[in-house]
Amino acid sequence: MKKILYIIFLFFVVSNCSFEPVVKHHGVPYLEKKQNSLIINKSNKNDIKNILGSPSTVSKFDNDVWIYIERKQTQSRLRNLGRMKIYKNDVLVLEIDKYGILKNKEFYNQDDMESIKIVESTTNAGFQKNSFIYNFLSSMRQKMNDPLGTRAKKRKEISQR
Repeated sequence: MKKILYIIFLFFVVSNCSFEPVVKHHGVPYLEKKQNSLIINKSNKNDIKNILGSPSTVSKFDNDVWIYIERKQTQSRLRNLGRMKIYKNDVLVLEIDKYGILKNKEFYNQDDMESIKIVESTTNAGFQKNSFIYNFLSSMRQKMNDPLGTRAKKRKEISQR
């Protein structure tokens, strides 16, 4: 009887295990195939939304810039303790003019993104602690937090005692 229970228990444990890797998908599926149907100077915003859906990110400069992302992750092997590994990472950048017509499209895959150089330098803040802008913004913050000056009056009364 115990052997049968062990076999049934083992059967349930093994049957719930999957030998296929788990894939987490984020963004627009089959982005590379879908972007081929977009034609520069012919496709418009409605065509783009019908084919790709809503963009992942929208940016406004001189023209609209729509960014679509496709990312697939799977668990790595047991020796890496099951950490997630990216095996597909595609980005499509679409530039749309003020009339809603596609003017430019750029497709980046994972290999393209590895070759992009990122600048290491940083920009400094435009104001110092003793600058006019810092003093002005500090006084505005103080006035917003204490518009009637009641805190200052209380501090003055306490200090006079």
